[in-house]
Amino acid sequence: MQKTALFSRPVPVAILIVVAVLLDQAIKAAVELWLPYGESVAVLPFLALHRVYNYGVAFSLFSGVERWAIIGLRIVVVAFVIWLWRKTPADRFLTHLGYALIIAGAIGNVIDGLIFGYVIDYVLFHLPTWSFAVFNLADSFITIGAGSIILDEILHMKKQDR
Repeated sequence: MQKTALFSRPVPVAILIVVAVLLDQAIKAAVELWLPYGESVAVLPFLALHRVYNYGVAFSLFSGVERWAIIGLRIVVVAFVIWLWRKTPADRFLTHLGYALIIAGAIGNVIDGLIFGYVIDYVLFHLPTWSFAVFNLADSFITIGAGSIILDEILHMKKQDR
């Protein structure tokens, strides 16, 4: 008998998404209030808070594209991931968790796009001669969600090999 994973159920996944989006938006509001634009605040030798605005998608790709096109693209992605979530077998915990995190992250960034016309980014990993793209919690949800899906696929393949 197939065991139903927690995040394959609508209520737990909706709660996770709402909590994640609220957390993302609360942090972005705090960043807007207290972190000066373009200034870095060191947290660790390799990590800083650094507020910037992203007018595109991941890594500022498509930053010259019309705002509504980017918002529309994000909404299409959310709809597609919801469809994938519904089609995934109920026992795939990590995949369902991953889809929920991707949906939450995309919604968090859609809200920014609708309200401001850009996404608020504020996390900067860096070394003395290198820095990663500035990102936010919603981006982290998307990345962790994608990693969760990949991990679940690997574990599922190994289980099938037995």
